[in-house]
Amino acid sequence: QVQLVESGGGLVQAGGSLRLSCAASGSIRSILSIDIMGWYRQAPGKQRELVATITAGGGTNYVDSVKGRFTISRDNAKNTVYLQMFSLKPEDTAVYYCNVETMGVVRKNFWGQGTQVTVSS
Repeated sequence: QVQLVESGGGLVQAGGSLRLSCAASGSIRSILSIDIMGWYRQAPGKQRELVATITAGGGTNYVDSVKGRFTISRDNAKNTVYLQMFSLKPEDTAVYYCNVETMGVVRKNFWGQGTQVTVSS
C-alpha cells in the first residue's frame, strides 16, 4: 500500500501561481515499486481528467490545456511529486488529486485525498 498526502492548494487570482506537492509513504517495497506519478483534477460536474504524469525515468506528459503553464517534477529521494502551476486561469479551478502507479505484472493505482485549487477571475 502507498499513502499519498497532498498539499499546496488554495485560492489564487487569475494569472497567479501555485505549487502542489504530494508525498508518498508506505513500506520500502511499496515505495520502490512506484513507477508513474501524476496529477489529475476534477471540476464540479465534470469527469476527472489527467493533468500531468512523470515516469520514474523523468519522462513527462501533459494535457494540452496546461502545456507551457504547468510543470511536473519529482524528487525520488523524498518520494514526492510536484506540480508547479503558472498563469492560472479560472478554468483550472478543480480538486487536484495525486496518483501513483506501481510497476509489476499487476500494476496498482493509489490516490491522494485531493486538494482544492480555486482561481478567481
